[in-house]
Amino acid sequence: MILAGGRGTRLWPLSRADKPKQFLPMHGEHSLFQRTVERHASIDGIGAPWVICGEGDRFQVEDALAGIGVIGATVVTEPVSRNTGPAIAAAAEALVRHDPEAVLFVLPSDHLVTPDEGYFESLHAAFAAAASGKMVTFGIVPTHPETGYGYIKAGESAGKVRRVESFVEKPPAEEAVKMLADGHYFWNAGFFAFSARALLDELASFAPEITAAAEAALDEATVGEGVIQLGERGFASAPDISIDYALFERTKNAVVAPLTCRWSDVGSWRAYWETLEKDSSGNAVRGKGLPVDSHNSLIVSNRADVVALGVEDLAIIAADDAILVCPLDRAQDVKQVVATLKTRKRNDLLDVSPTVSRPWGGYTSILNGSRFQVKHLFVTPGKRLSLQKHHHRAEHWVVVRGTAEVTIDGEVTTLSENQSIYLPLGAVHRLANPGRILLEVIEVQTGSYLGEDDIVRLQDEWGRT
Repeated sequence: MILAGGRGTRLWPLSRADKPKQFLPMHGEHSLFQRTVERHASIDGIGAPWVICGEGDRFQVEDALAGIGVIGATVVTEPVSRNTGPAIAAAAEALVRHDPEAVLFVLPSDHLVTPDEGYFESLHAAFAAAASGKMVTFGIVPTHPETGYGYIKAGESAGKVRRVESFVEKPPAEEAVKMLADGHYFWNAGFFAFSARALLDELASFAPEITAAAEAALDEATVGEGVIQLGERGFASAPDISIDYALFERTKNAVVAPLTCRWSDVGSWRAYWETLEKDSSGNAVRGKGLPVDSHNSLIVSNRADVVALGVEDLAIIAADDAILVCPLDRAQDVKQVVATLKTRKRNDLLDVSPTVSRPWGGYTSILNGSRFQVKHLFVTPGKRLSLQKHHHRAEHWVVVRGTAEVTIDGEVTTLSENQSIYLPLGAVHRLANPGRILLEVIEVQTGSYLGEDDIVRLQDEWGRT
């Protein structure tokens, strides 16, 4: 069971509400989410994944799974965000109705893990403990006195796992040094294993309002093939609380399974820099970056060529529409930037990334001006947009790759590369890709209002009319 609902604000400006870090290709072609799925696909006894995410993330979850050839997954969508406690409880309630003996392995989608042989041995030990009724959490054997992670203090051994003695919040530096020397403390990885039935029974004792909300959300849910859309009224009645606070810090039934592998929560630009290969001067570059006489810096750029001359210990992050420059040791303070942007109502920089995913493909905003906007549309083979119209804008479409099937007021036209078509204001239209390769179209919008809410959907395959 993969938790894919986080917003990833600590990696702004690349990570946005509609494209959080778990869906970004930060370490190669595949995203952190895809790497998480792939890491566990071959474990004996593991079933097809269940993914918990916000309703707005459903289609990029499905696209990401399809991109790595995963079939048979179940996507559970949250109508509102209520943290990990209610999310896990609702998914467990759904699963226990399907399989009363199910054991859950719950893990975040946005961590970077490099498994070693002991990783899979620890997983199997954890699964056995979970099947016996234990509430299992996972702890990373610390390699240095880290102040940015929570810790788990372990007690005596209980087979191949250890009893949890206590949980410790992010410690000050001097305390972290003592904890590292003690040898009984582990970084809290945010992974869990338990039987679905045992979890719900434990939660019913410590947080009955969560299990009541989970049951109500399932009773009201809309269930389709591979998708469970939780009922809003029931789920919204749950408290906003993590599974750590709701259960693990209260139960006497918790054990910890140690992990010795390389692990990072990629929770800041500094943490990201630490996971990347570096040049002889300690610089890490992703995309179009050129360090000149610079040291120990991170340069990430999607589009513009960024040249860093004579800098040291900096993070330079260039998205299409925003640039962040900060010392690497201030990377944890990006949350202050996000808070400032919220105060200034700059939702355009927080909620929407320049490249937006849609169930049919997506688009990238290229240029915006007074009464015009230019977009790059990309449509997956066999997919089509909704049948729609606009009250305030006309559009011009130019096909640059693939074959387009265009419907305008009932008349269908097929366009190939280098051909174009005009869509008058108010025309009922649709764009489809009947071909076998990705369709790419340059769209030029003109009109008095160009917002995404000026779309009247008349027919839609994804229930958005």
